[in-house]
Amino acid sequence: MGEPANRDTEPPIAVGGRARADEPLTRPTGLRRGWLLVLVGLAVLILDILSKLIVVATLSDREPLRLLGGLLYLTEARNTGAAFSFAKGATIVFTVIAMVVIAIILRTALRIRSTGWAIALGLILGGAGGNLTDRLLRSPGPFRGAVIDFLSVLDPFGRVWPIFNLADSAIVCGGAVAVVMAMRGVDLDGTRSGRGANP
Repeated sequence: MGEPANRDTEPPIAVGGRARADEPLTRPTGLRRGWLLVLVGLAVLILDILSKLIVVATLSDREPLRLLGGLLYLTEARNTGAAFSFAKGATIVFTVIAMVVIAIILRTALRIRSTGWAIALGLILGGAGGNLTDRLLRSPGPFRGAVIDFLSVLDPFGRVWPIFNLADSAIVCGGAVAVVMAMRGVDLDGTRSGRGANP
């Protein structure tokens, strides 16, 4: 029994102006997720830079500002190590690591299809970029600049928990989202490992 003529020659166009049925949707979807990653990263970067500028302008050489009944303190601190004041004095090493991480994430943006992964990597991208900006532009010089930290929990001088900044928080939040996505078995392309289903 013959098939109807021209059945597959002119696939219908979906309502709303979407691509034809025989055209792959992965490329525009990937572009949207890639842009989401970049936009999240830029938002974190801008907020981090602005917050540090305000801290330097208002808290330098001043007593810590007590908030929320002592739950949180705002105080200016200079950090030459990694997030949460880890490994102080290794500024050059962490500068190079941050640059490598940023390059890898930007390259990954070209093939990402998962909204969750786009948000996770965008948070990490913005956080790494925020602290890298300090290391490149602040004293004592490029690749050796100290990162501005200003958030301290329960104690004004970081004796309960190391003093941190918005970039550090974004990196930790991004890492947490990445762990959740990995535990759910969601790959960067948006499929679930072993299931092939979209998130």
